[in-house]
Amino acid sequence: MKTVLGFDVGTSSSKGVLTTLTGEVLASTQISHEVSRPAVGHVEMDATVWWDEFVTASATLLNDVPEAKVAAVGVSGMGPCVALTDEEDHPVRPAILYGVDTRAMAQVERLTDELGGPEAVLESCGSVLSSQAAGPKIAWVAETEPEIYARAARLYMPASFLVRKLTGAYVLDHQSASQATPLYDRTQRQWFAKRWQHIAPGIEPPALAWAEEIAGTITESAAALTGLPAGIPVVAGTIDAWAEALSVDAHNVGDLMLMYGTTMFFVNTVAAPLTSPSLWGTAGALRGTSNLAGGMATSGAITNWLRKLCAADDFGELVAEAADSGVGARGLLMLPYFAGERTPIMDPDARGLIAGLTLEHTRGDLYRAALEATGFAVRHNIETIEAAGGRIDRLVAVGGGTKGDVWTQIISDITGREQVIPTETIGASYGMAWLAARTLADIPGSQWNPPARIITPNPDHEDAYAQRYELFRSLYEATADHSHALAHAQRS
Repeated sequence: MKTVLGFDVGTSSSKGVLTTLTGEVLASTQISHEVSRPAVGHVEMDATVWWDEFVTASATLLNDVPEAKVAAVGVSGMGPCVALTDEEDHPVRPAILYGVDTRAMAQVERLTDELGGPEAVLESCGSVLSSQAAGPKIAWVAETEPEIYARAARLYMPASFLVRKLTGAYVLDHQSASQATPLYDRTQRQWFAKRWQHIAPGIEPPALAWAEEIAGTITESAAALTGLPAGIPVVAGTIDAWAEALSVDAHNVGDLMLMYGTTMFFVNTVAAPLTSPSLWGTAGALRGTSNLAGGMATSGAITNWLRKLCAADDFGELVAEAADSGVGARGLLMLPYFAGERTPIMDPDARGLIAGLTLEHTRGDLYRAALEATGFAVRHNIETIEAAGGRIDRLVAVGGGTKGDVWTQIISDITGREQVIPTETIGASYGMAWLAARTLADIPGSQWNPPARIITPNPDHEDAYAQRYELFRSLYEATADHSHALAHAQRS
């Protein structure tokens, strides 16, 4: 049985899937892990875990389907991350994660000034420098850990690290590179040589490829560890949110992929490169495509925090209680900025806030307020995308949060948008299986994972949520100074 294997490294778990060449899921596996938070604003992970979990997932999948003959592999992962290794590909320090890690804000300010200001950076890179950018994080290591940086020879992100382990190729996909701001030239689709030398001296720039391109083939040593056949192709891969979009055919002009996960992520495919100081203008996953993208710093992370705080055995009971709470969470309003915020406010010092609390409120009200807070933030991002020139004809929802209808219904009600829910919601690993399968056969994305249902807005909730949205927007503006002062105190 000819099959393909897709694998993704996420913030809270890694997932693997084994499918036929037409997308039938034969087996899947998930391995949970935790990131490290050694200081306020620092979010890290040991890159060796990525490879260890791939090896485990591969063995599990092959054991579950012993008759499978894997013919191609695709990998993706959270990002943009900064994993620095020595010449033997041993990590010199834990990988610094994407925009949830805000340690390099001093380097963001300095590099922005050195490069001529935010407008100049935006024009050349498609995005301003922010906590999402990989370049300042490399500079942070060089400046604050010079002895560690002196050992660094290569730069990896989860997908490229796995590609290296599997094939020996040192390659990074264009989409991931376009978020290594300010090192990537979005016009010429290549590295800025002078900027690289200035910001990342001594580190070899990886070769560039599109996510769908074959980066190499499985080596004999990788085959021995993983059980995969030597010589089969491995595609270059990409960042998980873009792999999610591929998994549901949401990579056409006018599509908006909305990913429900530990964080909430948005990818809008545009006809030509667009920029916004409040979003990320990036290369797409597939050759020649462009995106406007955005991402929240938390979403599922807050619901998980509440589950633990409330000592709930599982999410099901909290979801049921949130449904009973009703529109408006009985007068509660939350700002979901528990780890700062990425787009569109770009404020690493924003903080979470729950307004309107009384002694009568329940954990179901709190959970409902958290779900509604993510909905208001989604609406804010959608409005920002459209104001920047993005066109949204179709909204496709992906990720674990789409499995129940309470959260998705809340977001449709708040945004006034229909959401297409696909048949398979496995996520990024399933998108990478599709890219792997495409190395063997011409498989249209529309046939890989067709829609299963559509979430339609409830017009009876429109006015109530419109009023709450205005309060949501003004609450951040009214409390930002207080949040910034508290954020400063937390770092002291």
